[in-house]
Amino acid sequence: MSLKNLNTVLAVAFIAFILWFGTEYIVSPQAAVQGFGLPHPPSGDGGGFLVVKGVRDVVLALVLGALLVTGHRRALGWALLVEALAAYGDMANVLGHHGSVAAALGIHCLTATLMAANGLLIMRETRKSAATSPTRAVPQHA
Repeated sequence: MSLKNLNTVLAVAFIAFILWFGTEYIVSPQAAVQGFGLPHPPSGDGGGFLVVKGVRDVVLALVLGALLVTGHRRALGWALLVEALAAYGDMANVLGHHGSVAAALGIHCLTATLMAANGLLIMRETRKSAATSPTRAVPQHA
């Protein structure tokens, strides 16, 4: 399997999983929060924040999907690197609130690290084409 095919399979897997998890938080937030790793799920009106997390995840997945289907692979690599920060943030949130270390490391940190690795692999894959692409002319002002 070529590096490009491997990167594409990994990116599609991330898009599908992020979209699935995000949708779960929108459709069934109280059920989805059980696996997040925080010691106490939000109660009362706090449950609305779970839907916010779901919408965030869906949007993150759609950005990755749009870059993938339009062939903007270098931008996809950058987006994976940047979006990995959201999962690292989730990890820090769980650890900072005395949640499950297993969930923080096994779900959030692992996801973030694999996303970052996929982003770096895509950046490596596209490095040659970025180095050989013609530079855009800078307009001259009179």
